[in-house]
Amino acid sequence: MNTTTHNTSVIPVIGRVLLAAIFIFSGIGKIMAPGATIGYMEAMGMPLASVGLVIAIAVELVGGLMLAVGFKTRLVALGLALFSIVTGLVFHHAIGDQNQLIHLLKNLAMAGGLLQVVAFGAGAYSLESAAAGTTSRQLA
Repeated sequence: MNTTTHNTSVIPVIGRVLLAAIFIFSGIGKIMAPGATIGYMEAMGMPLASVGLVIAIAVELVGGLMLAVGFKTRLVALGLALFSIVTGLVFHHAIGDQNQLIHLLKNLAMAGGLLQVVAFGAGAYSLESAAAGTTSRQLA
């Protein structure tokens, strides 16, 4: 794809929304069952699990929504990629358990997709491109 031409593909927005969905739903799930989440965090040895819960909800909901609408997309995608790697390693490190291995690999795969967003930007249908008044590919 030529980076000097206008890119009006809907593919980046679909990708952003699909990546964001898991964070948004996970954040909502934590709000709906805070006790279960705190219990899991404590079982994994996390100190101050209540604080961790609030941070996780904020990262997942705010970050997920910002990613979906394409606002500060590269920065948010980088933050969510790091969050995915750290949480995968902290909470899904028991790779002898196939379920935990799958969760770890899922987190790493999400980080990979998010790093693609970091590399290539939000795309045409985003708040960033609307603010710039263009549908050209964001390079900065």
